[in-house]
Amino acid sequence: MSATHPVDEMLPAPRLITLGLQHVLVMYAGAIAVPLIIGRVLKLEPEQVAFLISADLFVCGIVSILQSLGATPWFGIKLPVMMGVTFASVGPMVSYAIGHPGIDGARAIFGAIIGAGIIGILIAPIISRMLRFFPPVVTGSIILVIGVTLMRIGIQWIFGVPVGPTSPKIVDPAMADWLKQVTEMAGAAGSTIPPLPPKLAIAPSVDNPLYAPVSNIYLSLVVLAIVLGVARYGKGFVQNIAVLIGIVSGGVIAAALGMMHFDKVLKAGWFAPILPFNFGFPIFDPVLIATFVLVMIVVMIESTGMFLALGDMTGRKVTQPMLSAGLRMDGLGTVLGGIFNTFPYTSFSQNVGLVGVTGIRSRYVTVTAGVIMVALGLIPKMGALVEALPTVVLGGAGLVMFGMVAATGIRILSKVDFTGNRNNLFVVAVAIGFGMIPLVAPDFKMWLPHAIHPLIDSGILLASIVAVLLNLLFNGASGDADTAREAAMAAEA
Repeated sequence: MSATHPVDEMLPAPRLITLGLQHVLVMYAGAIAVPLIIGRVLKLEPEQVAFLISADLFVCGIVSILQSLGATPWFGIKLPVMMGVTFASVGPMVSYAIGHPGIDGARAIFGAIIGAGIIGILIAPIISRMLRFFPPVVTGSIILVIGVTLMRIGIQWIFGVPVGPTSPKIVDPAMADWLKQVTEMAGAAGSTIPPLPPKLAIAPSVDNPLYAPVSNIYLSLVVLAIVLGVARYGKGFVQNIAVLIGIVSGGVIAAALGMMHFDKVLKAGWFAPILPFNFGFPIFDPVLIATFVLVMIVVMIESTGMFLALGDMTGRKVTQPMLSAGLRMDGLGTVLGGIFNTFPYTSFSQNVGLVGVTGIRSRYVTVTAGVIMVALGLIPKMGALVEALPTVVLGGAGLVMFGMVAATGIRILSKVDFTGNRNNLFVVAVAIGFGMIPLVAPDFKMWLPHAIHPLIDSGILLASIVAVLLNLLFNGASGDADTAREAAMAAEA
């Protein structure tokens, strides 16, 4: 009788729960970030944002269980994998949500996610054959642009957004009153004042006290200092949850200063099911679906590298059928995300790294972690508590969390040969340049066809397309499984 492989080892229940909780804590900060970002950009009600958070935790758990345990021979790689919402999807979702806020915008995003997930399932078997189009010079550039794009969100969490209640400038109330009086006078019977142009408005000219208040800057710096302090002086597991410790500490400080309110937490229930199509039946926009299909391809290439690296860590060779099953699960998880009011899913790199750090290779640990995530998702008070966090607290941690994504891209690029092959410099330079266009010139698309706006409004997708095409031009199809594995290992080093 052959010995049980460490991946298939069933550990005692107390160890499973302890190690599973460790995985949950490591990924928790990253798991809650995306629903918070998208919910607030969509301008949903606080209760709806809290529901998005609960739905995300719930589906994180379900998909992690299916990926680790396996669901039929065609779904699930059966390795210790934790699944979470990919940050690569944030750019396109934010771009669409800004132009289509509210419930209908959410329905269109969920519809596009479902459509892209279905296509992801169908193309999963051929994704591994596309590795030659995604060497480290391409994946590193893409991940770097993802991080830089997300940094904007972290910075806006601290200071405020360019438009709306926290914009840097507001309209002078005296000028607004003057315009109102003139408008009324022009409309009066017998008035000699010509009617005002219909779109005439007063330009904002007064500094907004709600933008970048000093108290917000101080609190975000305190959160940042806590994260860096734990990262520097913490050991082992504590060091791995530095961002979560920073967020929790910031929340405690914010509550003590009266900046955090718990009314909605008290009103939230202790249990509620996560129902599919909570916001209504999805809207299927073909262009938005195509946008998310590109996201899925990038995500699945990244997952391929993670799976190959995880196979090396656990001592279980990842075969072609296993790889296809794991990538299909990325697609199925994304479909489930759209159905249950959440977002595209992929393997979480920090949890892959945790497997290497702890040396615990049992997939039943991540199955247990998935069960814990499901339980957290079914407790509305957890979602309400996260939603109650002031954005400034998240901003201090976001500088680290999103900056680490960019740093991962830089680390992957550090393995690229720029000395022997100077053409790689052109690939990186131009890809990053295209990735910056929507950040620096957000109105660049004003004269382009409206139908393609969701596709070109994401710097991440622009950078992905340009990096792939330029790499083909200069280097040909040069990637392979070994380089994908090395890139993933570099990201976890």
